[in-house]
Parts: sequence; structure tokens; C-alpha cells
Amino acid sequence: MPSYLQATSPLAEWLHYLENSHFKVIDLGLERVKSVAQTMDLLHPAPFVITVGGTNGKGTTCRLLELVLLNAGYRVGVYSSPHLLRYNERVRIQNQELEDSAHTQSFAFIEQHKTQSLTYFEFSTLSALYLFKQANLDVVILEVGLGGRLDATNIVDSNIAVITGIDIDHTDFLGSTREQIAFEKAGIFRADCPVIIGDPDVPHRMIDYAEMLHCKVFRRNCDWQFEEHADGWQWSGTARNGQQMRLENLPFCRIPLANVATALAAVQHLPFDIAESVIRESLQQVELTGRFQKMKPTELQPLATLLNRPIAKLPQFIIDVGHNPQAARYLREKLTALKAQNKTKIMAICGVLKDKDAEGIFSPLLSVIDYWHCISLDGSRGQTGDELIVTLQQIARENSVGLLAESSNSIVDAIKSAVEKLNENDTLIIFGSFYTVGKFLQALENK
Repeated sequence: MPSYLQATSPLAEWLHYLENSHFKVIDLGLERVKSVAQTMDLLHPAPFVITVGGTNGKGTTCRLLELVLLNAGYRVGVYSSPHLLRYNERVRIQNQELEDSAHTQSFAFIEQHKTQSLTYFEFSTLSALYLFKQANLDVVILEVGLGGRLDATNIVDSNIAVITGIDIDHTDFLGSTREQIAFEKAGIFRADCPVIIGDPDVPHRMIDYAEMLHCKVFRRNCDWQFEEHADGWQWSGTARNGQQMRLENLPFCRIPLANVATALAAVQHLPFDIAESVIRESLQQVELTGRFQKMKPTELQPLATLLNRPIAKLPQFIIDVGHNPQAARYLREKLTALKAQNKTKIMAICGVLKDKDAEGIFSPLLSVIDYWHCISLDGSRGQTGDELIVTLQQIARENSVGLLAESSNSIVDAIKSAVEKLNENDTLIIFGSFYTVGKFLQALENK
């Protein structure tokens, strides 16, 4: 451990060290991190482990599973990534984030006992496992960071695997086709353990891999399904005992319904007795920052003060962390419905990392967004707002679509410019990356 770092050192100093302690930011593979975990006896953080993978929807699926288990009386820990504002968001124990001191003490323990160089994500994964083991939990829920097969979370043998959906993302690491990506995500499967799949069109390689491991697979539209109605929705499917389950007149949630239904499919295959009343209670509670989240007027007060404008005169603000084509298609559906209902003008503030498919993100949204404001993102993976404008212009030309767009280096400048063009009946959607939404939330905190 560097001489300037101690268990009591500030969390920011530890995170800076973790970000720079390995020669590669992403270094996929399990040998190094698993070796360290074995040395520290961290491979069994709880009696029951759920691993959740997929392209989109992992965070919301984890969140609903977490609430259901908490409301049923179990002790639960969740590891998720990335964070929006604070590293502490990545680890929740009994629905609570931990103090900085818990993380720095955990980091110090791992640093003292590690035998290999570790990436930021590997180090943070080991830290989460250490914190979970100290907490004497019943269930740990692990959200896969990237892919599955070679992701650091996959050092733990889970009791049940959940796949939310499969789409093209992280092609440099996972492959350029759904079949290749599905194989990487299937790496979280374990022999003879249940697999819940929420994708309606599962690639063959994922099914083949599950059959090779003799996993019992429960697929959307095959073994379980959900149906939406005007005043509610219903879920039906096969439970772990082979009986047919049916949940009717379920309340709508503030997270995507497909992810809710996938989580409920997983609940039916947990070895716990969970009452229907607990499920309904959890559906009414569940929400997660940045998932087509409509900001409340009270949350926008700092912004109204900054802009010297009454809250009642601000447009509706929506934030969404969607950052790949599948997420953009979902966002288009939500915005299209919003536009049809309210006849609202929609402006977007977006920032996209350069290793993301900006063209695939923008294309589905051109028809529904009236004005674009592209912002620059910092760091080695960032790209400028001007570069995004060039991509937008190219797509607009190819599709013979008109385009109104501008760029900015600052989220605050973008918001100021956007609000000048909008009134209280209009909508401002801020999306494209966790970093983009994080910058907006940080601006709210700092003003």
C-alpha cells in the first residue's frame, strides 16, 4: 500500500489510486481477481447469490429483486455499477449506502492482502464482496459490469442467473453480433442452476450453452409472459415447483415493465416463500435514478434559482441513462407516447462516449426529438458536442430529415440555452450516458 494511503484516508484519494494502479482500465479475465478472492475467502459472500446480466435493464431488475427480498424480511446486499454521483452508490446493504470509512477500510484490507495488480472494477468488486461477507447477509445480488464470462463479478458462483436483454454494445470486448454477445453474457450460467431470460428473441448460442450446463431455462414468451392493459398488467408463468402462477391487476411501476416482469420471473424461482402482497408492495415502491425519471418540481428548485426563473415556468425535465441502440428505441417509445398525450415540444441534451454507437443511439430518436443540444464529455472516452453534431447531421442527411442542433462544452450552459427555448408545456430530456445524467445531477447539487 502506498505510504500516503491508510484505512482512514479520504475516499477520493483511494479512488484516485484505484483508477491509476493498473496498466489497463479494462482488463477482462478472471485469473488475477479470482486468485485474490480465494486468498481472502471472498468467493461465498452470502448463502444465496443472484447474478444479473444483460445489455440494458440490469440496475432496475436488481432494484426490484432487492425490494422484494427486503420486504419479505431477508438481509440483502446489492453491488451495481456505474455510479451517478458517488462511489458509495455501488454497494447497498439493507437498502443503505455505506459511509466512506467502510469503503476505505475495505480497500485497505484488500490492498494489504492482494497478490495481483487489479483494475478499478476488480478492486471495487472484491471490496463489495468483503463488505457483504462482514454483514452476515441472506442474499447478495450482483450486477454484471461488462459482458459476463470474463467480468469480475463472475468469480462468484451464483445460485440463479438473470439475463435482462441482449443487444449490440461494447463491441470491442464482446463481439459485433447478438450471437457473440449472448455467448459472453451466458458465461454467468452455472451447471444445474436456474436461468431467467427476459429477452424475447434469445440467440441460439445462449440456449445451447445453457443446455450444455443442464440449466433449467425460463424464457420470456415461452415459460412466462406479461400483458399490459389500460389500468394495470398481469404476469403469468411457471414457478419453481412446476405450478402455473398468475398475478393479475398489478400496479404500473416507475421502471420499464419488461424489467419488472423479468424480476418477477426470477422471484418465482427463488427458494424463499414470498407473499403476493410483498410483490405488490414492492411494485409500488420501486424506482431508480435516471430511468426515464421525471424530475419533481422540488428537485429543480436549485436550477430555478440559477436561471432566475419560477419553477412553474420550467419545462418538464426527464433524465435517462440510456446509452445504446436498444435503450434509444425504448426511449423513443416513451417520448412518442408523451408527445401524443401532451402535444409537447421535446428538446434533448445528450452526451455520448466515443466507444458507444452514437449513430445507433441517435437514429431511432430523430423523428421524435425537435431540437438537439449535444454536450462534450471529458476523459479518455469522452467526445465533444461538435463531434456528435457531425454524426447527427450525417444521419439526418441520409434519412432526409430536418435537424435543429447546437453544441456546448458545459451541461450548465446547455441547460441555460435549452430553457430559453422552452416553456412550461415543453419537455427537456437529458440522456446518452451515466456521465451525462451524473453531470446534470451534480449541477443541481452544486447550485
